[in-house]
Amino acid sequence: MKQLSRTILFAVFFAVFITSGFSVKAQTTTTPPVFPNFSALIKTGKIQLELLSGFRDVKFIGVQRSLDSVLNFSTIGLVSNPNELRINYQDVKPLPGSNYYRLFVQFNNGRYLYSNIVLAIPDSTIDGSKKLQLADVKEAIAAAKEAGVNTNPNSTTKEKNAPPKEEKIVWHPSNYVYTTADGNVNIKLPDAPDKKYSVKFFEPDGSFLFEIDEVKEPFLILEKAIFLHAGWFNFEILQNGKPYEKWNLFIPLNYRN
Repeated sequence: MKQLSRTILFAVFFAVFITSGFSVKAQTTTTPPVFPNFSALIKTGKIQLELLSGFRDVKFIGVQRSLDSVLNFSTIGLVSNPNELRINYQDVKPLPGSNYYRLFVQFNNGRYLYSNIVLAIPDSTIDGSKKLQLADVKEAIAAAKEAGVNTNPNSTTKEKNAPPKEEKIVWHPSNYVYTTADGNVNIKLPDAPDKKYSVKFFEPDGSFLFEIDEVKEPFLILEKAIFLHAGWFNFEILQNGKPYEKWNLFIPLNYRN
């Protein structure tokens, strides 16, 4: 009789243990929220991030950026409306090269998660295929003058106050580094994956702006905002450390879609 009682007691205890174990497991294996895909589009002078979010009770969403998609992600800003359904963020100071983004979501209950990594791509609604020609540059310079913008940073104060003179421009766009109708600067080096190219950019007075130490892709877009102002810029392409092309380009104040 005692043996039977012990057997029944053990069975009841085992059943309670198993039930409670499944209950705890069910509580601890709740499916975490899945971050929806978001887009990163290269627009004129900026990169715009967009997503539809179903998250609620969000403390903040941080935007992180990297040039290599694996390491060196750093937070560049916070989303202003983290609990809204439609979320937008604009990176107005993108870096030269390929910009990769991911989002960090912190909830009020202490939980957090990372999004997938997204590479910024050109906005298909903007026609960036048309290379600016001499006529376009002359038109852009005229428009800048009407807006009171000096396109020649080398001019002195006396020259700035003098009556405007017609600029004589003898110029043609480079086949490798050029401005397109969207206002951005394109670098087109088809054999870049096989040869080591670097590109340096300068102000017209020769002062150094920035350098792309190694162009790894045959086609690259530099956002207009990187250059900080409209006007002329010089560039130098090096192939394996040797001069390949020296020329200049013009970034218009305005652009055409």
